[in-house]
Amino acid sequence: MNFYPDTPTSQTIELMAYLIDVPTFSDERGNLTVIEKIIPFEIKRIFYIYGVDDSVRGGHRHHKTIQAAFCIRGSCIVSNNNGIEERDYLLDRPNKGLIIEPRDWHTMHHFTTDAVFMVLASETYSPEDYIREAYP
Repeated sequence: MNFYPDTPTSQTIELMAYLIDVPTFSDERGNLTVIEKIIPFEIKRIFYIYGVDDSVRGGHRHHKTIQAAFCIRGSCIVSNNNGIEERDYLLDRPNKGLIIEPRDWHTMHHFTTDAVFMVLASETYSPEDYIREAYP
């Protein structure tokens, strides 16, 4: 698998999903991670996945929905294909997120047993927004 660095180039942002680092404040009491003014869309839906076995989740893209994905506990891999290129992203810190564009076919896999995968979405759920056909 090929894991790409946290800091994308402007070309990568235009063509492919990209990683973001969310500000975290740490002291002797613990850590506070704040998602504020860093997500490039208005959040209309939040969901999370946990207790995953060795299944592959996802397997779709969207007409409209943009997503910000975080593995807030444990880790997993998000595989992404925008029709031009394919990349794998390791989400292994609660303050590392992946912005997934509507055109991005994505799957999530290799979840650790303790993984909690959270998604912030730009749209409410609509079955009509899902494209379940992978790129050729």
